[in-house]
Order: sequence, then structure tokens, then C-alpha cells
Amino acid sequence: MTSFHLRGGEMHAEAVSLATIAANVGTPAYVYSADALRRSAQRFRAALGKVPRKQLMFAVKANPSLAVLRVLADQNYGADIVSGGELDCALRAGITANHIVFSGVGKSAPELIAGLDAGIGRFNLEHEREGQLLAALAAARGRRAPALLRINPDVDAGTHAKITTGRSDSKFGVPADEALAIYDRLAALPGLDLHGLAVHIGSQITDLAPLEVAYRKVGDLVRALRQKGHRVYHVDLGGGLGVSYRPGQPDADVEAYGAMVAAVTRDWDITLLFEPGRLIAAQAGVLLTRVLWVKPGGTHPFVVVDAAMNDLARPALYDAWHEFAAVRPSGKTFAADVVGPVCETGDTFARARVIDRVGEGDLALFHTAGAYGAAMASTYNCRPLVPEVLVDGNRHAVIADRVAAHAVRKQRLAPWMADAPAVRAA
Repeated sequence: MTSFHLRGGEMHAEAVSLATIAANVGTPAYVYSADALRRSAQRFRAALGKVPRKQLMFAVKANPSLAVLRVLADQNYGADIVSGGELDCALRAGITANHIVFSGVGKSAPELIAGLDAGIGRFNLEHEREGQLLAALAAARGRRAPALLRINPDVDAGTHAKITTGRSDSKFGVPADEALAIYDRLAALPGLDLHGLAVHIGSQITDLAPLEVAYRKVGDLVRALRQKGHRVYHVDLGGGLGVSYRPGQPDADVEAYGAMVAAVTRDWDITLLFEPGRLIAAQAGVLLTRVLWVKPGGTHPFVVVDAAMNDLARPALYDAWHEFAAVRPSGKTFAADVVGPVCETGDTFARARVIDRVGEGDLALFHTAGAYGAAMASTYNCRPLVPEVLVDGNRHAVIADRVAAHAVRKQRLAPWMADAPAVRAA
């Protein structure tokens, strides 16, 4: 049984009816399954069973909810972060600082300082100048900053162009053919403890071949660095494994991935870091919504729901597919366009798709929304940020409130406007 399933003709999250959640917190709302998070985390760890030394770090960018992070911390996952805000989230969720790796191409000096002061496990350096700055900041504190150098292997992940990060025209990492010289220079800096490499070629990857090519390039660099006398005892292999969003689309074969990694790295004698995000969280969450209208259309009716592109941006950004289903399906279907209320044509979740027949007021959900859903939400059209709910067995709790747009941005009048009456047009 999956964590989201029909029971008595009604969709449940574990043992809790989604209709009950809708009645308690309203719609739209994100709903996460703690059981699904645990099972995904455990499956990934088990798949890497033949890797002797490893650390697993959840990619916080996929879902920064404190409760989600705590579930994964309890599974002995650390955190891969890309901002000072994510550092704060990881620490508040109870993840220990030495289990945090700071990635990202644009770390600011205050963010580097925050990571140093927190005592995080390591920084993934994206370019030489960043390493020089980190070394100077650490030296000024009488410390050496633990760091890995991220390389760009010029490998196409074969995924969507906007989530491909390992080609030569990508902004991430240093070119593989310059890595040795850059490593030489950075390793000589007194404020830097440079002890390995990092690589990440993209997201939503289901074909393991590009990953294997990238990892073999990393292995060549590890050997070359050691031949030059460098200490190399950690390699971060990133994340990026994909999941199925639609019928017929495969998940990444996690067990085959584990076997591939074990084979490629067999002779490295190294501790490997992994940064799964989508793989752990995507299928552990849904976006619960309610049908506002079923509006006649030129070819197909429009199913207008109360969730919108500001709540779930992936379809507008990437033409991404999310399965749409009724909470109480009748067994009948129809072809329709599923759209949100935002004043953008891009606020469209599905075109001419055969879906459960729904009507005004019916509850429905978008599947596989636990990663890059709430994390990418905005208050566009002055819409509130939607609540998030965690289900664990027969219990459920709101773990993030619905927040009005004005509360998020803390808007105010300019000082000279406060006492002046509004000027109204005739």
C-alpha cells in the first residue's frame, strides 16, 4: 500500500482522510507523509549498502520544512544547503552542523561566515575566488575551513535544460581540465582544508549512464590529485536521481545506482557524500486543492481549482506533469484543461488530459508534489502561502501556517504617506 491511497472510496494520507485535512485547514494545502519519507530514505541507504564509507545529506532546496527535515534527521540524514536561510532551517530542525555541506554558486561573505561560525562539515567551492575568500575569512578566525572543489565534468545529464548543471556552459563548478591547477593553488592557502572533490550534473535523472561518465571523470581526478601529493578523502557525488511523475515514466533504479557507484568507486578508498532531494521527498507529498468551477471551453472544459502556479510552479516553469486526481473518485472520467485562478495563461496544470470527472466544490489533489512544491511557492497576485501538513499514521499536524502576502513581505506606506488622506480620482 502506498502512503497516499484510496480507503472506502476516499483518498487518504496514511490513515488520515484528505477530506478531514481539508475541513481542518482549508485548501489549497500541501500534505506530506512521514512514512513515505522514511521509506524513501531507508531505500536509498540500503541501495548503497556496498559503499563502505558514506554520508547522506538531504538537499534542503527540495523541501525546507522543519518537520520534514526532522523526519530525515531521525534517519541520520544530514543537509545539503545552498543559502544562509537553508543553514538556519537545517540547524533549527536538529541537524548537527558537522552533517551540513554548503553548496551553491553564489555564497555571500555573510553566508560563508555563518557556515564557519556554525562549524559546518564542509563547503563545496564553486570557483577559485570563492575559495580564496573562504580561506581569508577562516584564517581571520584562526581556523581552517573544510572544503571540496566542485568540478564541472561537461556531461549532459539528459534531463530538462533548466535543471542540467554539469555541461560546460553551466554556471556550476570549475572546468575539469582546470581542476588540478586550481586545486594546487587553493590547497596551499593556510585558511583552507581542501580535501576532496564534488560533482552534480543535474536533477530528475533516470538514465544512469551520464552519472557513471561523470563519476569516472571524478575518479581520474582523484588519482591525479593523489599522484601530486594531495590529500583526497571525501568526494561528494551529488544527487539528481529522478522519480516518476506520470504513468509509464520510470523512477530511477536506485538499486542499480548503488551497484554502479560501488563498482566505479571500488578502488577510491574514500568517504562518499550523496545529496538526494527529489528522490526522497517528491512522492511523499501532494497538493490538496478544491474545484472552484468547471467552465465551458472551446475544445475542452476548464477545471478551475483554487491552487495556482504560485503554489506549484513546476508546470509553469518546466511544463512539468503532475497527476491530477479526485479525492472521492466516481470512476468516471473526462478530458479537460486543469487551470488555476492566477491571471496568467501559464497558470495551467494540464491540457486536454483525461482526468477523474470532478465538479464544483469537489476536492482533488496533485500527486508527487513533495519536492520543489512549497519550496518554490510565491505570493504572486497577493495570494497567501499555503499551509503544510504532516501526517504520521493516524496523526496529522499543521507544520506551516497559511500566511497572507502582506505578512510575508511586511509592506508599509512611505513615512510621508501615513498621515495624508488618499487622493481619489474624480
